[in-house]
Amino acid sequence: MPELSYAQGEPVPELLEVTIGRSLAATAERFGDNDAFVDVTAGVRYTYTEFLAQARALACGMRRAGLGVGDRVGIWSPNRIEWPLVQYATAELGVILVNINPAYRLNELEYALTQSSVAAIVAAPEFKGSDYAGMIEQVRPNCPQLRHVVLLDSPLWAEWNAEPTADELAELAQISASLSATDPINIQYTSGTTGNPKGATLSHRNILNNGYLVGELCNYTDQDRICTPVPFYHCFGMVMGNLAATTHGAAIVIPSPGFDPAASLKAVADERCTSLYGVPTMFIAELALGDFDSYDLSSLRTGIMAGSPCPAEVMRKVIDRMHMSEVSICYGMTETSPVSTQTRVDDTFERRVGTVGRVGPHLEIKIVDPVTGETVERGGTGEFCTRGYSVMNGYWENPEKTAEAIDSDGWMHTGDLAVMDDAGYVQITGRIKDMVIRGGENIYPREIEEFLYGHPDIVDAQVIGVPDEKYGEELMVWVRLRPGAPTMDADSLREYASGQIARHKIPRYVHVVEDFPMTVTGKVRKVQMRQESIEILGL
Repeated sequence: MPELSYAQGEPVPELLEVTIGRSLAATAERFGDNDAFVDVTAGVRYTYTEFLAQARALACGMRRAGLGVGDRVGIWSPNRIEWPLVQYATAELGVILVNINPAYRLNELEYALTQSSVAAIVAAPEFKGSDYAGMIEQVRPNCPQLRHVVLLDSPLWAEWNAEPTADELAELAQISASLSATDPINIQYTSGTTGNPKGATLSHRNILNNGYLVGELCNYTDQDRICTPVPFYHCFGMVMGNLAATTHGAAIVIPSPGFDPAASLKAVADERCTSLYGVPTMFIAELALGDFDSYDLSSLRTGIMAGSPCPAEVMRKVIDRMHMSEVSICYGMTETSPVSTQTRVDDTFERRVGTVGRVGPHLEIKIVDPVTGETVERGGTGEFCTRGYSVMNGYWENPEKTAEAIDSDGWMHTGDLAVMDDAGYVQITGRIKDMVIRGGENIYPREIEEFLYGHPDIVDAQVIGVPDEKYGEELMVWVRLRPGAPTMDADSLREYASGQIARHKIPRYVHVVEDFPMTVTGKVRKVQMRQESIEILGL
């Protein structure tokens, strides 16, 4: 009988059944003198002993301001040392941290603040030309529940971080001891392609264990130093980065407030980082630096690449030129804390570029027919589903959307199309909504993109479906070309692809661009590309 696309992770190591605060305290006890966080730009570094004391001081400041268990506190800031301080202070106090995307504009900001009834917001005054302070003041009249606006570097921020009294610390210890690992501790808004964002609500148990187990599969110890240019507001930074580090006594190095390829490599070299994080576009930017060879990256051993599939050429350079022989590929989504599958340090090159690894410890995964819900046979395409400790509590105050995403058996339906091979390794082949149906044929853009990466002039390619009277949908590709390459049109692309891939998979339209529209986490915005393409083509 054919094997079905189902796999279960190993039951070791044991899950951590403690809160984030208790976990940090245990690490500080064991590795108090180790660096915990290094903010290169600010010139600030905290040992674990110092960081724990500072996080507790901030938690006491929040308590003085009248905040308590279950209240929501927003954070709106690029990557700087204060971000993890707020992350761990709220966890100590049982306050639910609401991550606000640094790229949000007025409507999105107001929606996040009101939908989760944020009582206080900690914000950078500004970032990359966005006047955060001014924007908060603009929406504040529509957010009656917002009691405190605390700008970083302000007198109020200093007040919240003042030295706590013995009585305040004793009260905090009492509160901290009363918290449960299953309590909600974090709300992250996931940007849907339609409608308002949904607030994925995550518990201590969700994100603490995901960070811990991702770190275990990267073989982290208290000697590791993780360079984190990925945003903290996203699970990549705050879970796979911060929580992976603090569960192992490792250090987080913050190279710059926003992604800067040169600052990232300089931080790796200066701080002797052993691990570097990024989405593929970040690694591409780092490798493309004219003075790349001047950075001493010999301390690197591992790192995590996630967010989108990694082209083989990029992976080869990351391993050979960046010394990241143990680089790990992770796949997941905010709603699953985030990682569901991960490659292992001894996986082959082919598995790192061709798959997103296999199921993580203490999790189950399966691939189901999107229509019938039946588990498909190995090698068949279907929707990726996962179940276990990592699945969110639900969408904040949105039971309808929660029920759509998590079925009655506890399976999270991701909306991603995937294939599982005989060894249990998973390949993500696209989003159900990205699948192009041309004349009744299901076409997966990822397959065509992979083929186009082999073109000598193409640096990156993104395939989308656009409306077509005859076929319902037709294929269009946006391409970034190497510097100095001749321009490309549909005819030259057809000539290259003819005889290599099926005719119906050759894009009818070609659009050459300098850059793709991206989210702040480095994911390509295909929805925006479709909208722009319809205008460009006059469809």
